[in-house]
Amino acid sequence: MPLPTPLSQHIIRRPQRIALLAHIAEQGSITRAAKSAGLSYKAAWDAIDELNNLAQQPLVERSVGGKGGGGARLTHEGERVLRLYQRLQLLQAEVLASDEAASDFNLLGRLMLRTSARNQLHGRVHAIESQGRNDLIHLQLAGGLTLKAQITHDSTQRLELEPGVETVALIKAGWLELLGPGQTATPGNNCLDGVIETILHADDGPAEVRIILPNGLVLCALAQANAFEALGAATGQPIQVQFAPSQVLLGTPV
Repeated sequence: MPLPTPLSQHIIRRPQRIALLAHIAEQGSITRAAKSAGLSYKAAWDAIDELNNLAQQPLVERSVGGKGGGGARLTHEGERVLRLYQRLQLLQAEVLASDEAASDFNLLGRLMLRTSARNQLHGRVHAIESQGRNDLIHLQLAGGLTLKAQITHDSTQRLELEPGVETVALIKAGWLELLGPGQTATPGNNCLDGVIETILHADDGPAEVRIILPNGLVLCALAQANAFEALGAATGQPIQVQFAPSQVLLGTPV
């Protein structure tokens, strides 16, 4: 069997997020796992939040009092996903035994798209409501939460959406608006209740607010300092977050 080309080696190396799962399984510490995976502590938790949000069940859970700070461990689902990926790695290495196969995988890589949207939530289409040229897509998320996305009817057809189809909702952090006590959500908007987990202030820009939803998923919102002062927002405080259905992008597996 010929050795993989440098391009093949680039393709078959583990993505950082999956590598992070392996390091967590080995070390039981977010701090050490992040260092081993070449990530910052914050980037590691961002990756974990994204993985947990996209999975049917959480892949990683916090372990209070872990050694080295930021203890965590894989759930049974996380262990299963890691084993699955390791099997896929072996199969992929066999497929990439030739230069032609490596070229084909390079093509597939160009066709796959990353997204800058910080919030990626896995859901299932519950209902589709026609609104002229647009459709209002009702999504069922984990834990009984619901979400609405407004897209064109052409997009509904192109994505082949119908009740029961799995999809990923993408929402940019800057599109989320925080609501304080006594504030009312705009009629027709999505409005989710949560608890502020972390506030990361920045010297030269908006602060990043991580919000835990009742189903354990995490949303990331951006807010200016003066908005925090008006809300009196603090870690551990209940908060509502709203966003328009038109600000929800949908994606489905190819």
